[in-house]
This record gives sequence, C-alpha cells and structure tokens, in this order.
Amino acid sequence: MDTIRYIKYYFFYLALLFGLFYTDLLPISHQINTLQTTLTLSLLEPFLPEGALKGIDIWITPHYKIYISQACNGFIPIFILWAAILAYPAPLKHRLIWTLISYVSFTLINILRILFVVYIAYYAGGEESFILAHDILGNTILILTGLLLLRQMVRTI
Repeated sequence: MDTIRYIKYYFFYLALLFGLFYTDLLPISHQINTLQTTLTLSLLEPFLPEGALKGIDIWITPHYKIYISQACNGFIPIFILWAAILAYPAPLKHRLIWTLISYVSFTLINILRILFVVYIAYYAGGEESFILAHDILGNTILILTGLLLLRQMVRTI
C-alpha cells in the first residue's frame, strides 16, 4: 500500500471512530464512553487513598480534585492507534487482534498514567504539579505506548 492511500485510510478510520464512538452523535456513543469511564474508575479505586474517589472526582486535598471525564477514559489514544492499525495493509485477523491488544494495553497504561498524575499531585503539591504530571509526562507515556504497540504490530505481521 502506498503512503498516500494509507494516510487517506488513516484519516477515514480516525473520523469514523471518533464520529461513532466519541462525539455522542449516536446514543450508543454516550453509553460506550460511560462504560469506559466506569471501568477506568473501578480499576483506579483500589489504588487510591481511602475515600479519595467520590463519583468521578478524585480528591487530592479538601479544596482540589481531579475530575475523570470522557477525555480521561483512554479512548482518545486508543482511537488514534486503532485508526493506524485499521488502515495498515494487513489481514483483517491481525488487525482485529492488534485492536484488542492495544485496547487492553492502553486501558492498563491509562490507569497507571492517572495513578501517576494523582500521586504526583497528591504528594508533590496539588494543582501546581498537575500540568507537568498530566500534560507532559502522562501524555508522553500514552504517545510512547502507542508508538511501541504500532511498531510491534508492524514487526509481527
């Protein structure tokens, strides 16, 4: 497959995945995002300080909380990687296997990322340390995970 065709397919799948499953254009989109957010919170809870999780909020101090929104449930990097996997010229079976591997991997890495952000904010100064932990270090972890997964997929096909 030539590069131009791959890029066209990539953006097609990216728009399709975000349009169908992230933007809430369809009633099922909201349900899928809610399920993923609920899964994220339930996987986080055992590792958080006692009583820190209240609903979708993780309380760092009595005056500062981290809100786990739809943007925190891991779907953004998952969909970016899925678009790359689906656009890749490989047998459908391999692409489906790698979408499953990437979903599980990103869900677990996202939990570790959120825990990292929470613990940095909790132990290193609240909201002052949030930007460094979340926007720079946490998102770097997600980017590197996606690149490593895609590299591994390409090597195994």
